[in-house]
Amino acid sequence: MTTVRIPTPRPTAADLSVWPASTSESAHGDLAVGGVPLTEIAGRFGTPVYVLDEAEVRERCRTYRDAFPEAEVLYAAKAFLCRAMAHWIDEEGLGLDVCSAGELELAVTTGFPPERIVLHGNAKSPRDLDTALRLGVGRIVIDSPSEIARLAAAVGPDGHQKVMVRVVPGISAGGHEKIRTGTDDQKFGLSIADGYAQHAIARILDQPRLELTGLHCHLGSQITSVKPYLVAVRRMVGLMRRLREQYGLVLPELDLGGGHGIAYRPGEQALDLTTLARRVRAELADACATAGLPEPRLLIEPGRAIAGPAGVAVYHVLAVKHTGDHVFVAVDGGMSDNPRPALYGVRYAPRLVGRRSTAAPARVTVVGRHCEAGDVLASDVDLPGDVRPGDLLAVPVAGAYHLSMASGYNLVGRPPLIAVRDGHARLLVRRESLEDIRNRDVGL
Repeated sequence: MTTVRIPTPRPTAADLSVWPASTSESAHGDLAVGGVPLTEIAGRFGTPVYVLDEAEVRERCRTYRDAFPEAEVLYAAKAFLCRAMAHWIDEEGLGLDVCSAGELELAVTTGFPPERIVLHGNAKSPRDLDTALRLGVGRIVIDSPSEIARLAAAVGPDGHQKVMVRVVPGISAGGHEKIRTGTDDQKFGLSIADGYAQHAIARILDQPRLELTGLHCHLGSQITSVKPYLVAVRRMVGLMRRLREQYGLVLPELDLGGGHGIAYRPGEQALDLTTLARRVRAELADACATAGLPEPRLLIEPGRAIAGPAGVAVYHVLAVKHTGDHVFVAVDGGMSDNPRPALYGVRYAPRLVGRRSTAAPARVTVVGRHCEAGDVLASDVDLPGDVRPGDLLAVPVAGAYHLSMASGYNLVGRPPLIAVRDGHARLLVRRESLEDIRNRDVGL
């Protein structure tokens, strides 16, 4: 009788297309980023932990500079900011876009040149404006009429401040309704359609201490199509033409914001940066020629597209629970270190790291440890069927809007952030400790 030998299934190579370019896979199932195994980082720094590939951040900055050599590229600090990040951005020749006194102070005290910083936000506090003026920020983006008089008074009789006006161009774009900011039904900016933008501009021109340098718009986040930006160029240049006709004003700058979409899972669409740069440049040249205007200098504000793909989050599995037809894999983090799935329904592709499994994949939902049914990190994803407590899971594309949006929910403490490069790992942001949490609570 002949014995038929059935070979043991061989694991297929992981799709690393959404991981940092430096990511490599070992024979025993570990992943290394920047030459440092994720298991080593988890063992040394604990979990949850964020890992940021410095070389990936720098390369993405250079990619933007190469794609837009004539433009001023401003990194959007709200995506993620720490002292080291500000230093990398400075060294790579980018400016900085901030929206609070906290972001501004951190950057300037790190040594970032304040004249290369733009401050904006829909509700700037007196502290925000005072800090910007004290530190000498390059431009302040006016977002509401009330800011004009407040800012002019804060500048003082002998002061001077460059400003821009955030305009709502009436364009719906973005990956979710909560992150679409180019339409007339949300809190940001001043509308072209109802005349509020033009009215604000007229008021700024009556303030001799404020110098209007250009127009600003931001359409939304996670935009993967070039078309909305081309429509924005046309509408913004149209407003510039009307300002010249009405006031003889020729503005030298046009800020198209950011919102450039990236892929969170293999196969997802991302914004083609080369195509964006080529077509925006052509559209701007054509629109200005038609309007009889000189071309303004472009400003763009990428944040997620620089930081997002450079980051990885690593968790330990705490429990695996079968409930009816569902399998829940619970990890030691959750919505306090990544609220985006709960806020926007973002989908991630977690992966088992640290051991090689030959088990057939099983459909599971990765959940967090917090007291909310909506604390879900990844719904209906495939993980090895033998995933168990103690395993490590790693989530790519975790560099933007993770630590920057992390909260103190359930008082678990925010995770640390580790930079990796050339086989070395170093702590950039330490873990928030129980002592930190106790020390903030000063009353009885």
